[in-house]
Amino acid sequence: MTRLPALAVSVLTASALLTGETAEAASPPFTASVFRATHNSYSGNVDGAKDSIAYQLDHGVRFIELDVHDNGYGTAHDYAVGHDSPGNLVDHSGGNPASNNLRDWLAVVNTWSAAHPAAAPIVVMLDLKDNLTDNTSYAAGNLTAVNEELESVFGSRLLQAKDYPAGQPVVDALRGRVLPLLSGDAGTRTEYKRDVGYHPAVALNGRGQVVEVHDSGAGALWYWTGTYGPDGRVTWLRHGKYDSGQTPAVALNDNGDLVEVHQSQSATTLWYHVGKLGADGEITWQASHQYDNGVLPTVAFTSPGGTQLREIHRSQSGSQNWTWNGALSGTTVSWTGNTKTSDARFPSATATSGSRRVTVWTGADGPTSAQTLRVDTDSVAGDRIRYRQVAFDEFQQGDSAELQQGALFYGAPATESAFITAARNSGKLVRGWDFDSAGQATTPLANYPATNHPYDAWYQNLLTQNGAVQ
Repeated sequence: MTRLPALAVSVLTASALLTGETAEAASPPFTASVFRATHNSYSGNVDGAKDSIAYQLDHGVRFIELDVHDNGYGTAHDYAVGHDSPGNLVDHSGGNPASNNLRDWLAVVNTWSAAHPAAAPIVVMLDLKDNLTDNTSYAAGNLTAVNEELESVFGSRLLQAKDYPAGQPVVDALRGRVLPLLSGDAGTRTEYKRDVGYHPAVALNGRGQVVEVHDSGAGALWYWTGTYGPDGRVTWLRHGKYDSGQTPAVALNDNGDLVEVHQSQSATTLWYHVGKLGADGEITWQASHQYDNGVLPTVAFTSPGGTQLREIHRSQSGSQNWTWNGALSGTTVSWTGNTKTSDARFPSATATSGSRRVTVWTGADGPTSAQTLRVDTDSVAGDRIRYRQVAFDEFQQGDSAELQQGALFYGAPATESAFITAARNSGKLVRGWDFDSAGQATTPLANYPATNHPYDAWYQNLLTQNGAVQ
């Protein structure tokens, strides 16, 4: 793209001010704009002719693709860049990072963006080559870890999906921002948008801390932790698997001590866990202990900041309810006073603290499963229990209706002209990958024609003709 001399830019700016036309008004809508983009950006000149990430950005590329693997996350505490495996087809030359660590590659984009605050928004796409749904905790590299890595590297430059402006934002309103995008493994992308489970239960303390537990329907027990915010919504912080079993319930005091009870998956034995909820939302779980036989256990602290508990469950052989008194001491509970009771079991799916109320349930949200985990509060209804929507989630040709719902970014091979054209005409931001021939151009052109040869004359001419923004 031809650059105007500084004097010409000044004259144009002054002219716009004199005529009352603002720079923002002259700026094209983001979704109607075209940007230079590369395919497998990390591969530089090892696969294609792209040079380093910084070189690409210097020459107008505003879409960077990083293929990501989770191999060894538990040891490295980071994801790895590479095509078929960590390091595969990675070009470490020309100023690219010497390591395969994702954080180092993101840092290159962040450094460039910080030095070029007037640049058009940069999309950083993480093409997830591995299934992250089997990473059963933050420490193991689940999607909470992806979120936190993006936030820690890009800071205030990150334009999170949940903060994307309503309506039709123009390019100039987004200059200097970095938009994260998840692509690749469809199961992981789907889990990012929603979670599913059975028998959800919840606890809420006076500090606004929230713990939700549920079973998978197939023997696994999972938790979410979050905070009740000033807007009456729950922001979910951490997620993980903590045991096996079914029909869990949980109690949480104001000190962050929690006691969870559940029934075993294959028998009518009852078990409990003690845990500690940290300021970061992570739970330190202690070992489980059997305390009785029965079904459908429930539990509650009998004072907000105390250590006294009461548990009520149903008999495994009838409708009779039974109760225990518990005393939390360190990492265990002492249970006493086991007896029959006419009291109902505690309402495990609803928790209250003062005027705050949180209720968890399952139900479809549009095309999602009937087992989608949902949450109501005293202020809002029907939110999904899910990862914070830091990244955008790409919808690809052939994906489910769940992934299409609400998607802004679409993607397909550059040869799929009908898909690209239809998505562009519906106002989506469309990536066509392996865009390596002028003959693959559509009308309108994909917003991000992701090529392996961004400096070839045909590509430069085509992008200039289509008004590519940089």
